[in-house]
Amino acid sequence: MRLKLNKNIAVIAIVLLGFSCNKEVKTENYKEESIQKTDEISDETTKETVHATIDLWHKAAAEANFEAYFNLMTPNAVFIGTDATENWGANEFKAYAKPHFDKGKAWSFTSIERNIFVSEDKQTVWFDELLNTQMKICRGSGVLTKEGSQWKIAHYVLSIAIPNPKVKDVVALKNESDSLLVKQLVINKLNVK
Repeated sequence: MRLKLNKNIAVIAIVLLGFSCNKEVKTENYKEESIQKTDEISDETTKETVHATIDLWHKAAAEANFEAYFNLMTPNAVFIGTDATENWGANEFKAYAKPHFDKGKAWSFTSIERNIFVSEDKQTVWFDELLNTQMKICRGSGVLTKEGSQWKIAHYVLSIAIPNPKVKDVVALKNESDSLLVKQLVINKLNVK
């Protein structure tokens, strides 16, 4: 009986040892497969991740979550707003945005259409989107770059969409202020040279 019990224990030990070795092999294979899958991420997977990133960025603004909003941007990001003078580097944009976020209400943009394009090396994407905003329909476009495993917004341009039949009216509204700004920008450009 004791010999039979020892044989059973020996068989169980061999089976467990064999299972343990097979498990390690499977784990190694899984790691290799994971590495290959990471290297071979599809454009569709990239686009899904980028969609989610941009949506989270807009959500952070709507919820006035300053840290989350700016953590989704690169340290050297550029934000171009709807006003001709709004061309901000990251720090300037933070300074502009902070008082709005501190009030508990920044801005609320909801994407109603978005197109995403992926670079061949899958390290850069560019996109355009139509947005439902407090300014009615706007267009956003931008560039995201991959930092480690996370996508971050490096450049964003926001513009108010103007229906073609209304352009003439809008130009008339902008005429005086745009003329003054053009003069100032020309003077600035001449002074730089």
